[in-house]
Amino acid sequence: MVLWGVITAIFFLFNVLPGDPALLMLGERANKDAVDAIHRDLGTDQPLVKQYFNYLNDLSPISVHNQKSELSFWYLNSQKYSWFPLFNLGENYTCVLKFPYLRRSYITRRDVADIIKQTLPETAVLAFTAILIASLIGIFLGVVTAINKNSLLDKSIFVFATVFGMSAPSFLVGLMVAWLFGYVLTSYTGLSPSGSLYEIDVWNGEELKLKNLILPAVTLGVRPLSIVIQLTRSSLLDVLSQDYIRTAKAKGLSFGKVVVKHALKNALNPVVTAISGWFASLMAGAVFVEKIFSWKGIGNEVVEALSNNDLPVVMGATLIFASIFVVINIFVDIIYGVLDPRVRIK
Repeated sequence: MVLWGVITAIFFLFNVLPGDPALLMLGERANKDAVDAIHRDLGTDQPLVKQYFNYLNDLSPISVHNQKSELSFWYLNSQKYSWFPLFNLGENYTCVLKFPYLRRSYITRRDVADIIKQTLPETAVLAFTAILIASLIGIFLGVVTAINKNSLLDKSIFVFATVFGMSAPSFLVGLMVAWLFGYVLTSYTGLSPSGSLYEIDVWNGEELKLKNLILPAVTLGVRPLSIVIQLTRSSLLDVLSQDYIRTAKAKGLSFGKVVVKHALKNALNPVVTAISGWFASLMAGAVFVEKIFSWKGIGNEVVEALSNNDLPVVMGATLIFASIFVVINIFVDIIYGVLDPRVRIK
């Protein structure tokens, strides 16, 4: 239902925008016959409501198609669909199981699914690295600040998390990090302010460049790092005041065992929620960071598509982001049950 709502919203939102995709695709070669042919191919010569149901039919894994008439928009074209036949519906129509069809780019004429398949892995690597850095360092610093409550160390980390992590926007942090470590200190760090996970070498072809991952991942991970620090601290302080923690201390357990084995596990539920939400957000929101560091991910592709009014790419990427949010939320519910057995009981 969430995905259906997203599909409906992005379809009607992008279809009220001005501009003719046929003119965008044809450019100076535009003439009436060519424009009409493009409209028939895209289905934009039909009423908006019918276009909407055509879009749903293209996206649905189980869909109905015309297997006889090539003039039909629902024609089972092998260039569009990869399908497995299920059963026939009369003489002309058949029900098939297929991979969702996200349409084609107006500019490059490539399948949107191919564009996403090429760029999404690089964004996923960047987002996963950023959230891994934020999670490991954030939980550690959160535990340290909770144990050393109201100390100078606690206050210093809190100031960093609030001022630098929460207040500074990602594009500003990205520019600062790229300038400082990519230009000023590049002779010491050996890092470049731009580059992607894979780069083309004249002699060796495509090469993996992991060092290019450091600066954008750190930039992208600063804000969730601040959130994780504060959530871990507040949640752990709340758990440490519970009766069963005092009981564990009374039994003679060391403070380290009380924190790690008893308190921390029960304090991680809100942290897991934050980490999961931020991971999905980083997948969708790495646009500015990817642009600053010239990272060849889906965020950079979306910026290019927006500047060229290439709506199928933007719509397809938005749908993929929404799917990521839904899937991650399902996994979070499962993790809740693992961390806290009371969730399973309820």
